[in-house]
Amino acid sequence: MGKCLIVGLGNRGEKYQRSRHNVGHWLIDYLRQVFDFSRSNTYLFKTSVFMNSSGSEVKALVDKCRVPLNNLIVVHDDMDIEIGEFRLQFGRGAAGHKGVESVIKALGGKGFWRLRIGIGRPPKGVEAEDYVLRNFCKEEIGILKGLLPKIRRRLVKWRFEIQNAESKIAA
Repeated sequence: MGKCLIVGLGNRGEKYQRSRHNVGHWLIDYLRQVFDFSRSNTYLFKTSVFMNSSGSEVKALVDKCRVPLNNLIVVHDDMDIEIGEFRLQFGRGAAGHKGVESVIKALGGKGFWRLRIGIGRPPKGVEAEDYVLRNFCKEEIGILKGLLPKIRRRLVKWRFEIQNAESKIAA
């Protein structure tokens, strides 16, 4: 079975731990608690640099783990998706997300998966750059905690699909 890599983007440091920009880190923490991906040859990582500089670190992880780009998922926040929703998509552009732009640039293309976790649009009068660095309110945290098991189930299905595709190629 081929290797897979799931990388959660976010900002380093205690200050940003509960911020919208760090939902990628939240998912990796959750997955480590509830599922043993090691038996499926899947690696889980959280970036340790600031969001907009994530590309070089993701590239280094891909190279170190020797994972093909089509077996990479980059997990990040997305303002174009409502809180409580997510999208798993392949080969998409950055759509203005500077962390994803950094990853695309470092990898030399868009041939990887993106798991976009919705954080909703900022309220009127709040700049996007400020909004993503704000902490979630208690209600939003509850919504996200309910979403994480759904994402886990989708990732298990994705991993199974990757495994089946590899088996067909090998046959």
